[in-house]
Formats: sequence, C-alpha cells, structure tokens
Amino acid sequence: MNKARKIGLLAFVCLSIGFIQSCKNKEPSAIKIFVRSASNELVVGASVVIIGDVDSNPPTNVYVDTILTNGSGFAVFEMKAYYDAAGESNTVGYFDIVAKKGTKVTDGRIRSRAHTTAVETVYLPN
Repeated sequence: MNKARKIGLLAFVCLSIGFIQSCKNKEPSAIKIFVRSASNELVVGASVVIIGDVDSNPPTNVYVDTILTNGSGFAVFEMKAYYDAAGESNTVGYFDIVAKKGTKVTDGRIRSRAHTTAVETVYLPN
C-alpha cells in the first residue's frame, strides 16, 4: 500500500469517527422552576422539591431532589443522572413540584424530556 493510500485511509477513518461523535445529542437535560409570590415577585431562597410521578403514563422512575431558588428566583435541576439511569427508551419524565418559603407552600407539575430544558412557574399563596 503506498503512502498516499495510507494517508487517505487514515483521514477517512478520522472523519468517520468525528461524524459519529457529532451525531450524539449533547444538549443538557434540565428542569427550571421559577417561584413567584402572589404579587408576581420572584422569591429568593424558596425550597423547591421535584418528585418523579411513578403513576404517570409512561411511568417515571422514582426520583426526588430539592434545591433552593437562587438570587434570580429560580431553581435548576440537572437531569442527566436521571435520564442516564432511565435508559435510552425512556426520554420523558413527569414530576410533581412542591415549593415552600416560610409557611407558604404551593405545588405544580412539569413534564421533562431528555436533552431539553423544561420550564415552569409556581406561585406562592398570600
């Protein structure tokens, strides 16, 4: 095999590997929850819990996570570990939301998909 053929073959193999790697979806999976007061102001330091709804259709795996809202009034849940454990065939999850600040508590629901950021806003009562 001459030198030009070897270089051509090596270039083809490298390009093929590059194309295969670029086909993988590298977008993060996340859930972003905004917490607002009854007067529509963003609430800093609220506790936000998401709970996997095991009775949903399709079923969501068991999952619970808690985060405090940041200085901008939202909590971001990174869902990569959840979707890695759920497997390639399970790309949708349904989660109940519970948000609490002091004695005020509210709830909500969100649908999440792998490789996307799902966003929901919940409102604390007066």
